[in-house]
Amino acid sequence: MPSIVMKFGGSSVADADAVERVVAAVEAERAASRTPVVVVSALGGMTDALLGLTRHGGAGDAPEIREAASELIARHISLGQALGLPAADAERALDPFPRELRQRLEAICRARTADDASVDAIVALGEMMSSRLIAAVLLARGLDAAWVDAREVVMTDARHTCAAPLDETNGACVKVLAPLLAAAGIPVLGGFVGRAPDGSTTTLGRGGSDYSASLVGAAIGASEIQIWTDVDGMLNADPRIVYDAQVVSHLSFAEASELAYFGAKVLHPSTIFPAVARSIPVRIRNSRRPEASGTLITADPPRGNRPFAALACKRGITVIDITSTRMLMAHGFLRRVFEAFETNETAVDVVTTSEVSVSVTIDDNRRGPEIVAALLEFADVTVEEQMAILTVVGERLATNSTLAARIVGAMTGFPLRMISQAASRRNLTIVLPEASLAPAMMHLHRELFAIAEPAR
Repeated sequence: MPSIVMKFGGSSVADADAVERVVAAVEAERAASRTPVVVVSALGGMTDALLGLTRHGGAGDAPEIREAASELIARHISLGQALGLPAADAERALDPFPRELRQRLEAICRARTADDASVDAIVALGEMMSSRLIAAVLLARGLDAAWVDAREVVMTDARHTCAAPLDETNGACVKVLAPLLAAAGIPVLGGFVGRAPDGSTTTLGRGGSDYSASLVGAAIGASEIQIWTDVDGMLNADPRIVYDAQVVSHLSFAEASELAYFGAKVLHPSTIFPAVARSIPVRIRNSRRPEASGTLITADPPRGNRPFAALACKRGITVIDITSTRMLMAHGFLRRVFEAFETNETAVDVVTTSEVSVSVTIDDNRRGPEIVAALLEFADVTVEEQMAILTVVGERLATNSTLAARIVGAMTGFPLRMISQAASRRNLTIVLPEASLAPAMMHLHRELFAIAEPAR
């Protein structure tokens, strides 16, 4: 039977009703003669709660920490009971993770600090407990589910809280998962979690469960990777801004990657890359409306009449202008500019250049003062905060030059700070004050998507 990967986010495992929908979705795939690998996030809100406990633990709030930890554990047991598991079976399914959670929290209370390795070990327990519970529920419903420790299949480097997967992940996935799939079993594992070379627990960063699903899917050669969430698919604008945003039925890998990178919340920016390498279709589905067809992402979607795919946006952007202290940029100027960002491990989103200056945007300003200090050694620097990025994505931008002119022309009257078109020419990006983002996106959506066009 062909294998698929089904990833369920926190909202899809938030309560008993949500988990019942997960069970139904898995049963439907088995009925269709496909063998699923189930990847689940922590229960809705659990990751934030665990992060909060690490902060309180670092402050030494031991009594409060114990009570809060007990409440989180009780939530899992109550969910198991609501799904038909006796309390003792739910507790047994979670073992030994509740004990580990208490022990690790007590350790950081004693030390009054929590390093990144400790944070990873604690936060990962959200996925470990949810995946154990979901596996137990599926097994109780007559499905041949088997829990898999994600740390046995996702191998990473040692950058705690933002680990990157290693090539060894492919071999580990095949070794652990292939026998289960060959026996028509249903592996269930937590997303977001991996293991460093020294054996310590790591996490892939927020949203990393999507990435886990894609890594596993690529390793086992899945026929499809499904991302189950709480919306009908990838929308052509942020629905919090544009009330009539529409589902995009079909996207290319490149379009989906651009949209995810520039702020589309449905998909983690890293998800697409392992799927692209193996040309595995990715389908975004709504766990609350499984009858909806969702968004299908493939290497070469059918071409329709739609000139643009979608809009995406990012808030909290910082613009840094770097001007050469000489009349013209000297040899090596650009190298020194980007070394300042590389040294401080800060990614640049948008770049524009002129004869004497460079303007860049960053969405992570934690190392901003250090970056500015390094740049001031050889340039004049100005910084603007509370900016935003508004991006238009579409494959046809690469072949039809009039489309870029149409976008810029539609933005007349808005305070545009920067305009950039990527080398791939699949996106055109506008930087503007954050206060102007909502009206600009609503206006641009009306101009570009006013008429519902055929699916691509």
